[in-house]
Amino acid sequence: MADYTTAKDIAVDKVVYIDGLASVKEAVKMMKENDVEALIIQKRNERDANGIIVLSDIIKGVVIPDKRLEEVSVYELMKKPVISIPASMNERYVPRFLSNIGLNIAPVEENGVYVGVISLKKYLFNKL
Repeated sequence: MADYTTAKDIAVDKVVYIDGLASVKEAVKMMKENDVEALIIQKRNERDANGIIVLSDIIKGVVIPDKRLEEVSVYELMKKPVISIPASMNERYVPRFLSNIGLNIAPVEENGVYVGVISLKKYLFNKL
């Protein structure tokens, strides 16, 4: 047992999944309804990897180029494979880890299962 606060301890435990063929409009609706900043894209099969879509992907891929939300699929914008935070990582290292790899949000993974999500925004706001 860790004698420090882990990534799992500080993760928001809401992990929301979406099908890659869903429209970005559906993704935005799910994000809003679930109050999340990211969605995990479901694997197509056991050998596949999960993907992730975050708000900035939608802004860059749909809003800025002035595309219609219902005409773009999640699959077109997602990042794959997902880079995750180990559940046992000391929470002090989470911001540095995310910053070093250029991410603002990532799921927390324990034994191959996503157990939560950490965003730098919520991490910082919880520190204030």
